[in-house]
Amino acid sequence: MATERSDMPTPPGRRPRKAAAARQPLTRELIVDAAIRVLDAEGLEAATMRRVAQELGTGAASLYAHVSGREELRELMLDRVAGEVRLPVPDPARWQEQLKELALETRRVLTSHRDIAQVSIGLIPTGPNLLAVAEAQLALMRAGGVPPKIAALAVDTLGMFVDADAIEGTIYSAKLSGGAEAIEKFHRYLGEIRDFFKALPADRYPNVTAMAQELTSEGGDARFEFGLDILLRGIASYVDAPETS
Repeated sequence: MATERSDMPTPPGRRPRKAAAARQPLTRELIVDAAIRVLDAEGLEAATMRRVAQELGTGAASLYAHVSGREELRELMLDRVAGEVRLPVPDPARWQEQLKELALETRRVLTSHRDIAQVSIGLIPTGPNLLAVAEAQLALMRAGGVPPKIAALAVDTLGMFVDADAIEGTIYSAKLSGGAEAIEKFHRYLGEIRDFFKALPADRYPNVTAMAQELTSEGGDARFEFGLDILLRGIASYVDAPETS
C-alpha cells in the first residue's frame, strides 16, 4: 500500500491539512509545572502521575524517565513552591521581626497552593529552595545571637508550626469556599460550639465554660501570629544564655 507523501499538494475541493504542532520535549521542569497546575486547580491528591501525564498530553510511563514516582514528584512540587518565598537579608537588630515575617511569608506561599503543605510534614528538606528557606531562618537566628544547637532545633519547630497551620488553613478555606452562604454557615457553627462550651458542666470544665467566648473569638491569622510570638520569645530567651549539652 502506498503511503501518503507530505509533499503532495492538496486536491481540489479539500481543505489543506494542518501541520502537526511540534511537541515540546518532556523535561522534569515541564512535569513539575503541570503538576502544580493540577495541584492549584484540583488539590494534592489529584496530582497523580497519570493525571499529570494527561495534563501534558502524554502517557504516565513517559514521566518515569524524569521522575521516579509520586513521592519524588511531590517533593519537587513543594520545592518549586518554596522558591516563591521572599527571603530577607539578615538584620541583627530586627532578627525576631524578620523571622516572624519569614514565617508569615512561608505560610502565605504554602496556602496559595491548596494543600501542598501536607508534603512538608515529616520531610527533611533537600531541595535547593527548601534549603534556602532553612538557611535564611538559621541566618536570622544566628545573626541575633541564638546558639547553634537552639537554632537547629528551632528551625524544625518553626517548620512544623507553619506546616500545621497551613494545612489547617486549607481545611477551613475549603469549608468557606462556598461564598457568603458557606461563611454564614461556618460562623453559625462557631456560635453553636460557643453555646456548647457554655453549657458544659461547670464543675468539671470551669475554665472552658468561663472562657467560651475567648476560645471561639479569634480567627486563624491572630492565632497563628500569637503562636509565632510565643515561639520567638522562647527562642530569644536562649540568646546570651549558656548552651546546655
